[in-house]
Amino acid sequence: MIISPTDLEVTDLEADAIVVGVDAQGTLTKEAQEVDVATGGMLARLVTQEEISGKLGKVTVILSPPGVKAGQVAVVGLGESRQFGRGQAFRAAAAAAKRLAERPRRRVAFFLGDGWTEQQVESGVCGAMVGCQGQDLYRSEKNLHAIEEILWDDAYEAVLTSGQILGESINLTRQLVNEPPSRIYPESFAAEAEKFAEESGLEIEVWDEQRLEDERCNALLAVARGSARPPRLVILSHMGGDPGDPILSLVGKGVTFDSGGLSVKTTDSMKTMKCDMAGAATVFGAMQAIVRLELPINVIGLAGLVENMVGGDSYKVGDVISARNGKTIEVLNTDAEGRLVLADVLDLAIERRAEKIIDLATLTGACMIALGTDVAGLMTNDQAWCDAVRAAADDCGEGVWQLPMFPDYYDELIHSKVADIKNVGEGRWAGAITAAKFLEQFVGKTPWTHIDVAGPAFLENPKPWLDAGGTGMFVRTLVEVARRWNA
Repeated sequence: MIISPTDLEVTDLEADAIVVGVDAQGTLTKEAQEVDVATGGMLARLVTQEEISGKLGKVTVILSPPGVKAGQVAVVGLGESRQFGRGQAFRAAAAAAKRLAERPRRRVAFFLGDGWTEQQVESGVCGAMVGCQGQDLYRSEKNLHAIEEILWDDAYEAVLTSGQILGESINLTRQLVNEPPSRIYPESFAAEAEKFAEESGLEIEVWDEQRLEDERCNALLAVARGSARPPRLVILSHMGGDPGDPILSLVGKGVTFDSGGLSVKTTDSMKTMKCDMAGAATVFGAMQAIVRLELPINVIGLAGLVENMVGGDSYKVGDVISARNGKTIEVLNTDAEGRLVLADVLDLAIERRAEKIIDLATLTGACMIALGTDVAGLMTNDQAWCDAVRAAADDCGEGVWQLPMFPDYYDELIHSKVADIKNVGEGRWAGAITAAKFLEQFVGKTPWTHIDVAGPAFLENPKPWLDAGGTGMFVRTLVEVARRWNA
């Protein structure tokens, strides 16, 4: 996909389609007003007749309007102007691109940046790239067709480039999540990381099964025992700062398929379990963006990669595992496996001198029950660090909400009678929080924020601005955190 600036007038540009905007009050943007004049007031009439809506992400397509050289005009709703930010810019551009991508398009020009900040333009470019990319990787007849060339009105090359990098990084994360588990498993995921690291100059380590045993990653290895696919642990390092600068650590859960192990899931519950590596895929996408943007910070991305399968050597309910940091864990549910994988990876992040940690995981259905499918749960041991992560997510328009971590209420829920801790809490109660309390046992006093992305990482049904499947959510948030790291 080519991203280019244009300084041509909206009515003179030859393209398959042009995109203009209207806000919730029915006010046409500058370029939409120019189209309106050229078409004899057509857009204003359609707004008055409520055929064109300013609701955020609502798209109306007009075929071959008179006075305009482009084949189509897509008018996209921008929502309330007082609430317009980077998230709204992303969704508006993505919705227009998705609608137009229903057919192959060679060139589409976006005239949406009038009065937008550079950050909003970057988000819009990113959204346009993400909106026209579908999950139909293996369909002979595509539902969505990536636009060959996107033009953006009166924008700086640097802003377009950064928007394109973010869009490509999100689409990488989405593709990894959308690939079938026969294609993405621990070894193949690690191979993708190695390929990118070689191309970009990123430092990489891949720990195989023997190295994991030597490093005492017994919790991760226990989960992997039932699978014929051996586990991997990937460490990506971008040392863009000075050698003594603090290190930001991004940790991702990478269960490439989760059958539940001996606590086996139902068929319906397994349908989306190829997405149980979305945390690792998000870290990978963010690391790609960070290195391509050449951010001047030190950041390490770590991903524990396993399959949780049923086999003769599967770990069992009642097993006691000694994790990498020496804590003993009583296993009471083999389907609570992601926290076991993360336990060893978080300990490694501490060993690699992480100043602060963010982990991402499709960890609990309980978080979806609490917050729904569009909002991720935040849990932390350091309020200031959590506030920084939340501020970045809010600015990017990615929904998060903090859940409590009160030690007096929740610590005892993971106490075990036979080991230091157990891998589930008490029944259904506070499931997302007890999972986070488990992870807290492996970060010590290092500032840490856990993002439970079980809901927003994967869409069962499409949105107006995004196809179903992997969403790539929180790639932008992680990059924003990285941009502010030394601020």
